Amino acid sequence: MSIFDKFEPVAKVRRQIAATGVDPLGIPIDDIISATEAVVRGKRTILAGSNNYLGLTFDPDCVQAGADALHRQGTGTTGSRMANGSYAGHLALEAELADFYGVSQAIVFSTGYQANLGMLAALAGPRDVVMLDADCHASIYDGVKLGGAQTLRFRHSDPADLDKRLRRLGERAVDTLVVIEGIYSMLGDQAPVAAICDVAHAHGALVYLDEAHSLGVCGATGSGVAEQEGVLDRVDFVVGTFSKSLGAAGGFCASRHDQLDMVRYASRPYIFTASPVPSVIASTRAALARLRATPALRDRLWHNAHRLHAGLTAAGLRLGSAPGPVVAAMFDTPEQALTFWQGLLDNGIYVNLMLPPATPNGWCLVRCSLSAAHSDAQIDHMIAVFAALGGEATAAAVG
Repeated sequence: MSIFDKFEPVAKVRRQIAATGVDPLGIPIDDIISATEAVVRGKRTILAGSNNYLGLTFDPDCVQAGADALHRQGTGTTGSRMANGSYAGHLALEAELADFYGVSQAIVFSTGYQANLGMLAALAGPRDVVMLDADCHASIYDGVKLGGAQTLRFRHSDPADLDKRLRRLGERAVDTLVVIEGIYSMLGDQAPVAAICDVAHAHGALVYLDEAHSLGVCGATGSGVAEQEGVLDRVDFVVGTFSKSLGAAGGFCASRHDQLDMVRYASRPYIFTASPVPSVIASTRAALARLRATPALRDRLWHNAHRLHAGLTAAGLRLGSAPGPVVAAMFDTPEQALTFWQGLLDNGIYVNLMLPPATPNGWCLVRCSLSAAHSDAQIDHMIAVFAALGGEATAAAVG
């Protein structure tokens, strides 16, 4: 027996992928040209799998804010906020996030993954219940596991199933945290947040909403699906990331409950992790200000989403959801998806390849994420290549 034996199932899958001659896990990005283009293997390539929804990674104000902070405050904090103290930027960003969501409290974490890990581990302990949507992100599952709460799942985006399962808990429902996402990252579908709030609160449960892929995308001010459905004031905890629409790295939780501040003293991932570096905090603050001041970015993102979705639908691709920032084409086998993904890359388009068990219902996905920075010409090129590859795949299947 070896400590490495546990990796054999992973190694087997890795060998199977390598045997196809396609290596989706080892693609070198030689240079970044802009928010939507890079040099990949020496070739100019459209980036259509970056989650850079508002295209702010090269925004001049964000870049300058980060550079200024780097020169003023150095490259890092070299410790946690509990040990080394909070920089003024940390506190300012938390105040700005709380204001953005119209709540009293916000906490900033070093990554979006850590936000879920730190919040759920602190909120839900062994005496509590977490009722989570079956399609929730791995960081949510890991946070619940770390906290030790009893974990139950309800069918994806199914308020009726949630109601049935909460009813079975009886009095324990009031010790339950219902966990959902605004937009689910694999297929890009939106949760029925209002209906889930109705069910959860009818049983006395609290609602925890991850808006990682809907921040900057949905709602009148861009705060997410809860705002879009008019129930932001009924969500107990909103969690998100800076690594999508805000073009940086980090995460947060905002809440209307004043007790949120106690999480700082109970969350091990918060207490024992180095705090976000000043340059990232500064660029994130600039990006949040840009998001709030420029709704045209959101409009442009949705224009691109509808354009791509309509084009791929017309080309006969099976898509995972209605138009949105994530557009996922579905395939029956890994071989089909791998071949299609490689064809896109050969034609200068980089997207995400998603295979089971990471995907819902065993689907094999070629996943695009749109950006406000994509041009109509780039979207049209993507449609044309998808259509051509789809035609080749159909011809090969018939032959």
